[in-house]
Amino acid sequence: MAELRHSAAARASNSPAKRDSDASAASSPFLPSPSTRGSRGGDDDDDGKDVHRSSPLLSHHHHKRAHLLTSPFRSLLALEDPRSPAASSSYRILLALLALLLAAGIFCAPLLWSRLNTPYLCHKEGITLHCPETKEPPSLWENPRAATTSWKPCAERRSNEPSDVPSVNETSGYIFIHAEGGLNQQRIAICNAVAIAKIMRATLILPVLKQDQIWKDQTKFEDIFDVDHFINYLKDDVRIVRDIPDWFTEKDELFTSIKRTVKNIPKYASAQFYIDNVLPRIKEKKIMSIKPFVDRLGYDNVPMEINRLRCRVNYHALKFLPDIEEMADKLAARMRNRTGNINPYMALHLRFEKGMVGLSFCDFAGTREEKAMMAAYRQKEWPRRYKNGSHLWPLALQKRKEGRCPLEPGEIAVILRALGYTSGTQIYVASGQVYGGKNRMAPLRNMFPNLVTKEELASAEELAPFRRHVTSLAALDFLVCLRSDVFVMTHGGNFAKLIIGARRYAGHRLKSVKPDKGLMSKSLGDPDMGWASFAEDVVVTHRTRTGLPEPTFPSYDLWENPLTPCMCRA
Repeated sequence: MAELRHSAAARASNSPAKRDSDASAASSPFLPSPSTRGSRGGDDDDDGKDVHRSSPLLSHHHHKRAHLLTSPFRSLLALEDPRSPAASSSYRILLALLALLLAAGIFCAPLLWSRLNTPYLCHKEGITLHCPETKEPPSLWENPRAATTSWKPCAERRSNEPSDVPSVNETSGYIFIHAEGGLNQQRIAICNAVAIAKIMRATLILPVLKQDQIWKDQTKFEDIFDVDHFINYLKDDVRIVRDIPDWFTEKDELFTSIKRTVKNIPKYASAQFYIDNVLPRIKEKKIMSIKPFVDRLGYDNVPMEINRLRCRVNYHALKFLPDIEEMADKLAARMRNRTGNINPYMALHLRFEKGMVGLSFCDFAGTREEKAMMAAYRQKEWPRRYKNGSHLWPLALQKRKEGRCPLEPGEIAVILRALGYTSGTQIYVASGQVYGGKNRMAPLRNMFPNLVTKEELASAEELAPFRRHVTSLAALDFLVCLRSDVFVMTHGGNFAKLIIGARRYAGHRLKSVKPDKGLMSKSLGDPDMGWASFAEDVVVTHRTRTGLPEPTFPSYDLWENPLTPCMCRA
């Protein structure tokens, strides 16, 4: 009733100015509410007069607080007559500020809307993958952190180092090895063979490149490497002969007779293990074969000079034949001149062959038929690991979360685009036959159409001499990747290790990208992540994954990071 009465008294007022004043007083947050005034009892008009007459302090307090506000806000709060000259000027200022804010909002709205409306990573149309273009950063083709390091290669033999190679009569005996696996696995085996010959002061017979079940190749050492350079370069380190000595007539027994073979050498064995367990047998039999022999020598449990010798073999003694080097130079030159102008090019080592996909035991996108065929393949090739297959799904999820699964062609395409590489980027692909064929390669090839292999760069006639040996073709890929402006790997393996290590050793300015596969798994599993956030994460994460020499630690892979034993401060 008090509110109703107060409203009736206001409407009974004859003066418009008084109505405005009464309305201002009624609506002001700084004055008692009508219900407070009505609670004193009696007639409304009398109550109102009593309040104003009996509360001069309250009135004074009200005006003092009101004057603390700026004129525009006093006008908005009805504390000042909007028709006064001061209020009119204040309104103009306020309107100008509002207009300025509105203009700024209109200008920023497209940018804000673009960021809020960015697509969820990329979208797929059929077999075509679409990702937003990103701005190419200035350090895209250079190692951005090259200036922060000052290392130089120093594995070569120093001029003041005396030769301590034993003579024919002083040698401990002869060792003979089969270098197994593909080209790069064989390369590591050769480096290790030289090292253990040095440890035991033995003579090394030129290693045999063993035929592998997968590669099925009968390549000899001299079909790939320059034998004369190899022997002459190491003549002051290790005594090396081309063949088994003539006085040894039981050549067939070297890999068939148990008496002539040293077996059961543990992985990453120490130098002392060879001195204690292998050397006595070589001294006794004079000539022994060692198998299996790939990773049978450790890294952190051998003398520094032995590790330095392994680098000397890898980076200086092992040279490919001149015709392989010449063809690789042609391929690299063609990559840089494909558009008529000199362009940088990227080398991409894409590891997504059927054997690698199967051995990884990871889950990949595909049809039910493809998944069933892969399950049957795994059960046939790795029956003990496959078991009944029930444990594979949680295992696959865990491996992907930890970044231990090979990147699919589409996944590496998304990472490259996020790093800033555009559709015009020239890419040389080194890989075996990709699992899934053209459909699996389509997202990568559609996003980067300037993607070629050696078969597309060279004619069939040019490659014919190299097709006699699978390892010769692998050697071409190795050298073209080594000469690239940027090298990118998609999964581990000896090829990628040796390339990154050689690029670190040759010059720290060369950029090598080792993708963070765990980041890809995390981003694809985030339903709220947009392209802008993803691209920012990729760029920031890979700033420190550009192939600079890094401090080593025990058991670190010497082939990928030859820093401490093989490089020195400039």
